[in-house]
Amino acid sequence: MAVKVPDPVDKHVGSRVRMRRMMLGMSQERLGDALGLTFQQVQKYEKGTNRISASRLQAMCHILQVPVSFFFEGAPQMAGQSRRGGEAPSPTYVSDFLAAADGLKLVRAFTRISDAKLRRSVVRLVEEIGGEDDR
Repeated sequence: MAVKVPDPVDKHVGSRVRMRRMMLGMSQERLGDALGLTFQQVQKYEKGTNRISASRLQAMCHILQVPVSFFFEGAPQMAGQSRRGGEAPSPTYVSDFLAAADGLKLVRAFTRISDAKLRRSVVRLVEEIGGEDDR
C-alpha cells in the first residue's frame, strides 16, 4: 500500500494556521474548541495530513482574525502553473521560521528591543553565530 504524502499546499496552509495560532498565543485545544474539534484534528490540519474545507477555513479566518488570503501567502505553485511576468518566488523560509515556536519567540523578543543600535548589534551577533547567508 502506498504511503499518502500531504499535498504541499495543504502543508503550507496548515503551517500558516499554526503560525497565526501561535502568534495569538492560542493553544491547539482552544482553537479546536472554537471550531468544535479535538486538538488532534487541529494537529492534523496544521501538519497538512488532513485538508481544511472551505467552510472550516472561513471559520478559522474569523477565529484567527485574518483574511483567507493570509493562509495562501507564499504557497507553493501547483504543477503546471507558472508565475506571472517576472514575479519572484516567495521566501518560504520566513514563514517556516515564524511557524516554529523558537522563531516566533525570537521575533517577539527582538521587536521589544527599542534601541535601534542594539537591534543592529543583535543581528550582527546572530549573523556571526549562524554564518552570514545572503538570501
